[in-house]
Amino acid sequence: MAEVKLRGVEKQYENGFKAVHGVSLDIKDGEFMVFVGPSGCAKSTTLRMIAGLEDITGGEVIIGEKVVNDIAPKDRGIAMVFQNYALYPHMTVYENMAFGLKLAKVPKDKIKIRVEEAAKMLELTDLLDRKPKEMSGGQRQRVAVGRAIVRQPEVFLFDEPLSNLDAKLRVHMRVVITQLHQELKKQGKTATMIYVTHDQVEAMTMGDRICVLNFGQIMQVDTPLNLYNKPANKFVAGFIGSPAMNIVEAEVFTNDEDVFINVEGNKLVLPKDKATKVKSYHGKKVWFGIRPEDILAKNSTHESNIVKGSVSVAEQMGNEAYIYFKVGNVQYTSRVPAIMAINVKYDSSFDFWFDLEKCHLFDIETEENITL
Repeated sequence: MAEVKLRGVEKQYENGFKAVHGVSLDIKDGEFMVFVGPSGCAKSTTLRMIAGLEDITGGEVIIGEKVVNDIAPKDRGIAMVFQNYALYPHMTVYENMAFGLKLAKVPKDKIKIRVEEAAKMLELTDLLDRKPKEMSGGQRQRVAVGRAIVRQPEVFLFDEPLSNLDAKLRVHMRVVITQLHQELKKQGKTATMIYVTHDQVEAMTMGDRICVLNFGQIMQVDTPLNLYNKPANKFVAGFIGSPAMNIVEAEVFTNDEDVFINVEGNKLVLPKDKATKVKSYHGKKVWFGIRPEDILAKNSTHESNIVKGSVSVAEQMGNEAYIYFKVGNVQYTSRVPAIMAINVKYDSSFDFWFDLEKCHLFDIETEENITL
């Protein structure tokens, strides 16, 4: 078993600064869990506490069935892949991958089998005699991953391993690591992985579940699709998704038949399921959130929830376009098929339809999602 459990884990430094505030989380055996959040949210600190590289000042870290708070990193059954590869420059790929096993006094024939298996899995077989300086960044990172695999740990820990790579290589390595996780599971080997990133695209494409952190606290833990479609609060809604969700202040008001929100002077009618949940907010301010793909160019079937915007920029992305427009003093982003933006010009007036079936409303003070 390679479950990882965090029970009220805290980190407080000697100067009194508290970086991690009572984090509790269950990571299942064989799960790919991603920690994501902005810089300074304590995702790497939390990972390093699991690894034993940071002291824990409160709570428990449990790997398997064992509390590991006071166990040395080398005895925790973990293998870590770092951002900067951490390869020995004077050693070949084979020697780098085998080094940890040699220290553990694993027999040479077993080392050879493990290294060759990992090299085949990561397409490194032809590079085993090379030294790190003779390889690209992506190849070096694969060596670092291979070095972790050969140890056959209970848990793999990845600390922003792709942030030093260019955009194209990052995409390739995302696929490599995701395939590796699936292949290890298929072979019945330990495949529990905890992956830290600040890139929410990496998180969405790689994780079985995602733990969103901010200021050392868990904001939400869920599957990528649930985080995207059912954000628990304003922070998650704004952080997950690219381009980001449009979030603005609005006011709720009701009449005998409908519930409306007033956004920059535009009266938008809420669908009945959402109206029921926010009726009690009559006369109050809320945060109104809507994703760019739910703001579309008006067509003949749209009769209500039409907003006139002044176009700032139209970016053609190939198969789609991003239209940035202003309503009053607030800027919005719309994501539309490319053909719809061909004739959209700077400073022109354009009619947009807001699909309120897919909008979200958040309490102005608690920032919790009140439409779930």
